[in-house]
Amino acid sequence: MAEKMMIQFDHVTKKFDGETILRDISFDIERGKFYTLLGPSGCGKTTILRLIAGFLEPTEGTLTFDGQLVNKIPPNKRQVNTVFQDYALFPHLNVFENVAFGLRINKLASKEIAPRVKEALHFVNLDGYQNREISDLSGGQKQRVAIARAIVNRPQVLLLDEPLSALDLKLRTAMQFELRQLQRRLGITFIFVTHDQEEALAMSDEIFVLNQGKIEQSGSPRSIYDEPINRFVADFIGESNIIPGKMPQDRVVSFAGKTFNCVDQGFNKNESVEVVIRPEDLELKQRGEGLLQVRVESQLFRGVHYEIIGKDEAGNSWMIHSTKSAKINDEIGLYFEPEAIHIMRHGESEEDFDRRLESYEGADHD
Repeated sequence: MAEKMMIQFDHVTKKFDGETILRDISFDIERGKFYTLLGPSGCGKTTILRLIAGFLEPTEGTLTFDGQLVNKIPPNKRQVNTVFQDYALFPHLNVFENVAFGLRINKLASKEIAPRVKEALHFVNLDGYQNREISDLSGGQKQRVAIARAIVNRPQVLLLDEPLSALDLKLRTAMQFELRQLQRRLGITFIFVTHDQEEALAMSDEIFVLNQGKIEQSGSPRSIYDEPINRFVADFIGESNIIPGKMPQDRVVSFAGKTFNCVDQGFNKNESVEVVIRPEDLELKQRGEGLLQVRVESQLFRGVHYEIIGKDEAGNSWMIHSTKSAKINDEIGLYFEPEAIHIMRHGESEEDFDRRLESYEGADHD
C-alpha cells in the first residue's frame, strides 16, 4: 500500500488574512485513481488543488509527494499539471503551438516536440486538428486542447479545476465519459474539482466531500451515496428524506410514529438518530397498503420519473421518485425494505462511522 500512496496531506491548515480556509485536514491520494473534491463554493476544494500544484503553501501541516516534503517546492518542480476552468488557452497560437507550449518552455528538442504533440492530440481525439485556430473550436474541443496541453508533459498527476462548468448539459455529460476513459488509458492520477454531485458520482474512484474547510466524508461514490455520515452529506449527495427517529434496539428504529426493522446496529437504547431513506427507495402503494400513509401535496414530472411530495400523519414531508403518478390530495401508501433505511448518529466522526459499518459485516458473517 505504501508504494501506491502518491500524495499525503498531514494535518494541513491554510489561512488567508486570518481566515481559516482549510481546517486540519489529512488524507492520502493513491497512484492511478480518479479522485473528486466535491463541495459547495467556498468549501476549500480549489485551495487543496492549488496546494497540490504548488501555487500555495500550507499555513500548518505537511504535504508530501512520493514521500518527499513539498511544502516549499515551486510548481515547475512538481510532476503536476493543471486544467483550469477557463482553459487558459493562447488565442494567438494554433492548436499545435498551444499544446507544444510547455514542451518549448522545458526546452525539449525540436525533433521530439511534434511526435509528443501528435500523441497528446490522439489521446483526446483531436487527430488532424494541429493547424486549427483556437477561435474556430467548439467548447468541447477547447477543453480537449487544454487537457492535451496538460498531458503532453507526462505529469504524474493531472489537476482539473471545474473544467466542464462552461459546457452545456449534453456536452458536459459526453465529456464526463471521455475524461474517465482518458484517465484509464493514461493510467495517471486525476484530481477533479466540482460542485456537481452527479459529475462526482459518475466519474470518480473516490470522492472527498468538503464543507467549510473540512472533509466531511470520503469513500467510493456508492458508499457515500448509500451510507452518508451526516445530514450535510445526505443532502449534498442526491436527494434524501431525513426524518428524526429513535433506536429502541439494534436493527429496530422508530420514526413517524411507527417502528420498523432496519439493518443498523451499535446504538444506545432509545438513542435519538436521523433516519435517511432515498426517494427512489420508496415504492407507491394503494391507500391502506404499505408501511406508511401519506397525503400527496405536489407532483412534478421529471422525464424519467415523477417527483411526488407527500406528508405523513406525524407531519413529516416525504419525497418519492416513481414511474407511477399520483393525484394531489390523494392518500397513498409507501413501502420500503429494511435495507433502504440508513441511520445517522448525531456528531459521529468518520472513524467511528467506519468502525460501526465494519461491525455490521462482522455480525453478518457470524
